Amino acid sequence: MKETIAIASDHAGYQMKLVIVKYIEELGYTPNDLGAYSSKSVDYPDFGHPLALAVEKGEYRLGISLCGSGNGINMVANKHQGIRAALCWNREIARLARTHNDANICSLPARFIDIETAKEIVDVFLRTRFEGGRHQLRVEKIPL
Repeated sequence: MKETIAIASDHAGYQMKLVIVKYIEELGYTPNDLGAYSSKSVDYPDFGHPLALAVEKGEYRLGISLCGSGNGINMVANKHQGIRAALCWNREIARLARTHNDANICSLPARFIDIETAKEIVDVFLRTRFEGGRHQLRVEKIPL
């Protein structure tokens, strides 16, 4: 059974999200698109909260969020207990977010990265595992 990955965006991330949804499928996962469903202006919290809540509840192990800068939807996600959302703009940041921080949501800055970079980030984020060890102690210090 393929793992399902939650994905959400605001209007600024919508076009990139469409491409990433297809890419997630190509990688062998099942995407669950939680919106937005057009490029019409919307508020990122309206999509960031449902995504983060679904990951928080354990409905999904990992999520992908997108907005123009990546910051707004990332801030929303990090308001939820047990969420470690990371703003990722290159492969190395995505790798470190998973290996060192056990990030469970990857936030993409759709207006500042190209599609190929976004695909590389998503690939690394989904395939990389948390290292644990000394990093586990640090993650445990993040309050719930």
